[in-house]
Amino acid sequence: MDAVLPKDDSAVHDFVDFQTAPAHYRHWKLSIAGRIATLAMDIQEDAGIRPGYKLKLNSYDLGVDIELHDALQRIRFEHPGVAAVVLTSAKPRTFCSGANIYMLGLASHAWKVNFCKFTNETRNGMEDSSSRSGLKFIAACNGSTAGGGYELALACDEVILIDDRSSAVSLPEVPRLGVLPGTGGLTRLTDKRHVRRDLRTCFALRPRASRAGAPWSGDSWMRW
Repeated sequence: MDAVLPKDDSAVHDFVDFQTAPAHYRHWKLSIAGRIATLAMDIQEDAGIRPGYKLKLNSYDLGVDIELHDALQRIRFEHPGVAAVVLTSAKPRTFCSGANIYMLGLASHAWKVNFCKFTNETRNGMEDSSSRSGLKFIAACNGSTAGGGYELALACDEVILIDDRSSAVSLPEVPRLGVLPGTGGLTRLTDKRHVRRDLRTCFALRPRASRAGAPWSGDSWMRW
């Protein structure tokens, strides 16, 4: 069914189309190989859901997460035999730099609040699928992973960071913007990495193990 656009200009500006399909994705590449699904993030800079900003360094806006949500539901219902989903990046040396700060700067308060709710609900759905449906998630972070990008990775069952001597995980919004990680950064770090709750504002993570020859790259990887 085709979407019906509102008639007045202001309503058109606020209109959001949630209908999409893999053939129309602009920011994700979905591939299925047996029981493994791979979602490769390849965010197009000039394809923001609204004008006025560029989605550089695999930063995301609502349009990116609409595609992610659609892909996850299609994996569940159209490919029920899939047992694991690998989230990675199609760009070199960059996994994801998180929510686009220029988009947030242009957005209204209500848009920002609901954007964070939508992205967090998508990540909550990943965790729910893992605990209740047996669909497991692996974040193969092949480059710098920051802010909301790290929060997306933390929603997965395992986080694997490429060992290239430059990639790192971080929550830069805390010291640089003075805001708390709004889509699970604090809670998931506390719960999944077993950080003491009275020390949740200070994170010191060390690699637990190193693995070579990971299927997503010829380089070595570290599990976090």
